[in-house]
Amino acid sequence: MSRPIIDVSGLHFTYPDGHQAIKKISFTIHQGESVGIIGANGAGKSTLLMLLMGVLLPDEGQIFVGDVQLAKKNFPIIRQQIGMVFQDPDDQLFMTSVYDDVAFGPRNYRLSEAEVEQRVTRALELVGIPHLRDKAPFKLSGGEKKAAAIASVLSMQPEVLIMDEPTAALDPQARRRLLTLLNSFQHTKIITSHDLDMVLETCSRIIIIKEGQIAADGPVKGILGNEQLLEDCGLELPFSLQTCPICGSKKR
Repeated sequence: MSRPIIDVSGLHFTYPDGHQAIKKISFTIHQGESVGIIGANGAGKSTLLMLLMGVLLPDEGQIFVGDVQLAKKNFPIIRQQIGMVFQDPDDQLFMTSVYDDVAFGPRNYRLSEAEVEQRVTRALELVGIPHLRDKAPFKLSGGEKKAAAIASVLSMQPEVLIMDEPTAALDPQARRRLLTLLNSFQHTKIITSHDLDMVLETCSRIIIIKEGQIAADGPVKGILGNEQLLEDCGLELPFSLQTCPICGSKKR
């Protein structure tokens, strides 16, 4: 098996108001895995992402990224290894051109402009938008913004991509292009989403969070095909696995 890239042990987090959002969670993600983290609203998914990124620090437990423990002193190392694409790309794109947004991270690491140019060009090619490099982000479509936001993370050359609701607000064609793009990446991927059909197509493993704890962890088809489990966790079968309302047969 490939080496562990993220190891979470005994993670616990309580907000100042006393709400226990994460309760003694433990799991390991190996290099190259594509893992969907799903759950009903308020289950603790967003809190878990913020803990993985170091935006929040746990009350108890540990997170290791490779051999490096997530701690304030190690943030520069951790944030070179993990890149997060936010749900709303407008939270990630703030420069006057797509090129400058994608170049922002590498420039912050004081790379040479030649290296920055190389990284930006490569990232834009990977997401299929090299023709948009000089365009203002606010003039892009929703799908183009999402691609630019992903490019801004890829330019940092992280080992792990974390994506929060990547298909949110995308039209069907933009959604399909994004799924094709995600499936082309060799990175370790952690994806949170309510779009369970997208998770079914892009992930090989699912972790279900319920009330701050892991309710299930296993192969994607076994979990997303378990209607009772999903119902118990406030979720529904993906549309592609539901019974056709016209002919009464399973769609897949």
